[in-house]
Amino acid sequence: ASDRIRRAHLSKYNAFDPSDAAPDAPYVLVIDQTEGDASIVHGGSNAATFAEMLVFAQTEHPGSKVVIKGHPESSQGHRPGHFGPDNENDRITYIADALSPWKLLEGAIAVYTVSSQFGFEAIMAGHRPRIFGQPFYAGWGLTQDEYPVARRERKLTRAQLFAGAMILYPKWYDPFRDKICQLENAIDAIEAEARAWRADRHGYVACGMRPWKRGFLKQFFGRTKHVEFVTTAENALKSAEQNNRKLLVWAKFASELEDVGNVPIIRVEDGFLRSRGLGVKLIAPMSLVADDLGIYYDPSGESRLEKLVAEAPDLPEFEINRAQSLLNRLQGSGLSKYNLDAEPIPDLPDGHKILVPGQVEDDASVLLGCTDVRTNLDLLARTRSDNPKSIIIYKPHPDVVAGLRKGKVEQSEALKFANMLLENADAVQLINAMDEVWTMTSTLGFEALIRGQKVTCLGVPFYAGWGLTTDLIKTEIRRQARPDLTMLVHACLIGYPRYFDLVSALPCPVEVTLDRLEYGIGHRENLRHRALVKLQSILRMFIPLWRR
Repeated sequence: ASDRIRRAHLSKYNAFDPSDAAPDAPYVLVIDQTEGDASIVHGGSNAATFAEMLVFAQTEHPGSKVVIKGHPESSQGHRPGHFGPDNENDRITYIADALSPWKLLEGAIAVYTVSSQFGFEAIMAGHRPRIFGQPFYAGWGLTQDEYPVARRERKLTRAQLFAGAMILYPKWYDPFRDKICQLENAIDAIEAEARAWRADRHGYVACGMRPWKRGFLKQFFGRTKHVEFVTTAENALKSAEQNNRKLLVWAKFASELEDVGNVPIIRVEDGFLRSRGLGVKLIAPMSLVADDLGIYYDPSGESRLEKLVAEAPDLPEFEINRAQSLLNRLQGSGLSKYNLDAEPIPDLPDGHKILVPGQVEDDASVLLGCTDVRTNLDLLARTRSDNPKSIIIYKPHPDVVAGLRKGKVEQSEALKFANMLLENADAVQLINAMDEVWTMTSTLGFEALIRGQKVTCLGVPFYAGWGLTTDLIKTEIRRQARPDLTMLVHACLIGYPRYFDLVSALPCPVEVTLDRLEYGIGHRENLRHRALVKLQSILRMFIPLWRR
């Protein structure tokens, strides 16, 4: 837990960007606190103690730079601190800006504090801080104490101190499940909220967003600053430049903006655990991806997902363990991207069985990720050609079955190559009953990998090219890493998407989204959202007439 907090740059206050640079190292770090703080008063300290601490920091480290870190509440003008810009000179720098404490601690050669929690974090980062008060973490052999607490005679390890202060002593609350929880669940919640704030704090101008999507986009991206929706690309770029905001664009509409202006473009698309129901039926998503490099379904350029997969072999053990737990849960459940109500699969013929999932033929992943095989009929024909004796099961895409998208293959044509056509069968049950899956770029290929199936790709989906699939066309040379399945799952389902809880209206971790999808909680909220969106669309048609 301690390692995870440090890696996620979490602290008591989390309104900072971990990418912001710390001062040039090395330096002595002195931590300020607000006047009258209870830990100062009860520790027998006062303003004179802070002045004494600053003198000691300079005297004990002659010639070293000194960095004073202001308290967040003082920096925002809420409560005065003990130091400020007046303390600066050719050797001392005062920092009021919010910075990651973990980044500041990396460059410090010594840490001085009276009783700030920053001192506790310094211990977790490997320092032995100099303490001028009597905080909870002093006196256990992990600090250098100017005013020791006499009764604290036992010597603790860092892990023991962390266990006492963060596991045994506090009560942690889970806002998604409305109950007391373990520390790990609290870290999940704080990490999700901090990630959202850090990404969204400057605000967005959104372009290329259909009206029905605007409600959930405001929920996902507008909790810190409102999202401004603009109709034309020209006006969107102008507004983003003037207001120092990022440009939020639905991914398939991003190409017209990429060569214009100097505004950061964030491409948005549905996540891989999306909802209970189809997007084309106006069901709001529970997950979205926001990509600042490219988009996952376009193999012609690097995406943020591709970068995460390439870095996945370097993940620490606790991240791998989390991904493994997620993988185990998915393997034991029937969850997929859309989680539609489906029929049980019928009895299947004996023999080597191959599932061929149909796709929307004008889907961007097909247009950008396929070469020779670009239609469902071609996919069936190639699968049969390479597997003449296998049992081939064809499952059309739900949007195509509903008559909403392109890609229909007449039953008579499909059965020239397939043994069975199953339109409404449960996708996960089908995957589990197969021996392998052949696909162009379908997300069902990823879901088949999750469930241990062999997957053959005739296109270049996001999960191909990493050594986990059989690839019948050349994948991009960039994909040189060889992650295992757990690492791929971490990148695709933990690192890349953002999740939003329809019940608590908060950013949430993937585990909460799994709860909502598995137990149906949030489905009513989805339907209510859909009804409100339809009502808004009707009103938009009449309001201009009424105004006129």
